[in-house]
Amino acid sequence: MSDQAAAQRVVRNDDENRYELWVGDQLAGFAEYLERGERTLFTHTEVADAFGGQGLGKVLAREALDDTVRRQRVIVPLCSFIADFVAKRPEYAAHVEAQRSDHGE
Repeated sequence: MSDQAAAQRVVRNDDENRYELWVGDQLAGFAEYLERGERTLFTHTEVADAFGGQGLGKVLAREALDDTVRRQRVIVPLCSFIADFVAKRPEYAAHVEAQRSDHGE
């Protein structure tokens, strides 16, 4: 696993509106987002079955959220995976805007 950990990287792909998790030269997962004003709405997160059960979703979420915070953007967790991730980590609380039930996006 240490070889795999060394080969992991998360990149923001603005053309595709997603953060991508790469393991070596393979796309292992992604977190899709939309940007609205100063808000980043996380809409869907997915890790390929071949990479499941290795904690890579957490790596992807943490890197995507940390980048969002560094960019001084507000996190809007529409995706259940991202919502669960931030709910368990108080360090993101000041940067999260809860989804409103009347939110049309």
